[in-house]
Amino acid sequence: MDEKREPEGIVLTAAQLKSRRQRSIAIALALGVMVVLFFAVTLVKGPAVLVRPL
Repeated sequence: MDEKREPEGIVLTAAQLKSRRQRSIAIALALGVMVVLFFAVTLVKGPAVLVRPL
């Protein structure tokens, strides 16, 4: 009952794991830049964001 089993599914190589990590970091940085950009635009526009014709 205590036998070793091989992992099921796809096993990634070291190069593939490194590539996936770099891609994840790039996506996280892009998302962070977008959040900062939206925040900065909101601050620049100020309260005028809420003043609009209905």
